Order: sequence, then structure tokens, then C-alpha cells
Amino acid sequence: MDKQTVLVTGATAGVGAAVARRFAARGARLVLVARRGDRLDALAAELGRDDIHTLVADVSDAEAFAEALKALPAPFDAVDVLVNNAGIGVGRDLAQDSNLADWSVMVRTNIDGLIAGTGALLPGMVARGRGHVINIGSVVGEWPGPRNAIYGATKAFVRQFSLCLRADLLGTGVRVTDVEPGIIGATEFTTVRFGGDMDQVRAMYEGMTPLGPDDIADAIEWAATRPAHVNVNIVQIMPVDQAFAAPAVARRGG
Repeated sequence: MDKQTVLVTGATAGVGAAVARRFAARGARLVLVARRGDRLDALAAELGRDDIHTLVADVSDAEAFAEALKALPAPFDAVDVLVNNAGIGVGRDLAQDSNLADWSVMVRTNIDGLIAGTGALLPGMVARGRGHVINIGSVVGEWPGPRNAIYGATKAFVRQFSLCLRADLLGTGVRVTDVEPGIIGATEFTTVRFGGDMDQVRAMYEGMTPLGPDDIADAIEWAATRPAHVNVNIVQIMPVDQAFAAPAVARRGG
């Protein structure tokens, strides 16, 4: 089989960087997308390959991102595996205490950016009769909880979008997978989520062992390397130290 081309968004940190390293080790041709060019250059240098294309782009600017993908040079334009990893969670306030700017950036990044990347590359996959769209969702896209009204809603979108893509792509040979992590250990994502408050970050992981970025990259690699006739619809992963809680109850004084 020809060398695969794998495009990873949010490639310079956390899960994205772990995915890039795994597919580089498999000999894949890589398109690495991130907002910061210096970090892209550093990752490309670390991987030490001559078949890497770096693209400085902000997925939250959906139109510009889509146009940049449509302008990828050959052979990087024939993407076999799209890993829609870029995402953001901003703020840990209750909905009634949150602000619209935080909500808006999550929608633009987690929904609009994912749509833009998929929409730009999907026609080529269908035309070639092969391809794999791997979206990064979250357990909070299925299981509700406090302080996740918009972030959880964006990840619920990722789940339903992925499943509906499967329905649309029936018969094309193109696969779709939604990978839904639980708690992942201290990453740049978590630091942003807590507004840089490292005390809160440390408190979140105190006394438990979270997932690591490579655990998620391992699941992505596994889904992407199944036989061509196999589609993994959803992979939901939690650390052993995370599970589900009973519905909350408000106790009122009588």
C-alpha cells in the first residue's frame, strides 16, 4: 500500500503531538497544523523527516482554515487520515457565571474548525474511495455535568456529527471514528481550562492517575490501522480512577 498521508490539527502539544509521533514512527507522510509556527518547526525537527508539511493556521477561523487545506501542495493534499484534534475548553464557571466570549471561542474551535477541516478534505477522500476522519470528542459529550454547558455541548456535536457522517459515507469506503477521552493528565489544554491556575490543575489530579496523551494516541492509531472493511464508530476511554456519578440532588431546608 502507498505511504499514507496523515493530517493532525493541534499538532504541537498534548494528544496532537503524541499522534504525530506515532504516525511518524509508522512511516506516514505528515501534515501538521497548529497556530504557532515555532512549535511546528520544533516538532518537525524532532521528528527528523523530509516528508512533513507544516501549516500555520487557526482552526477557529474556519473559512481561512478550509482555504489553506484546499491549497495543500501535492502529495500532501491527498489526505488519508484526518485527525481533528484541535480543541479548546475555556473557563470552569457555572453557565450563569460564564461569559459569551468564552462560549464563542469554544464553538468556533470545537465545532466550526472541525467542520471546516472535514468539509475541505472529505470530497477528495470520497473521490479516491478511501480515507478516515477521526474526531476527538469527550466523555462529557455523552455524560452531562456542571461547568461543562458549552464545552460538553460542542463535544455532543462531535459525537452526532461523526455518526451522521458515517450514515452519509456509506458505500464510499471512507471511515469515521469519534474518540472520546475522559480525564487526561496535565496538558496545555487543562492549563487553559483553568485559566493558568496551576493550583487548580494540581488539585484536579491529586490522588488519581489520569490518562496520558499517548493513551489517546494509541487508541487513534489502533482505530486507524484496522482492516479497511472495519469501522470503529466510537472509542470511549476513561482512567480507572474515573467513573460515573449519581444524579445530583439539591437539598432545600424545610
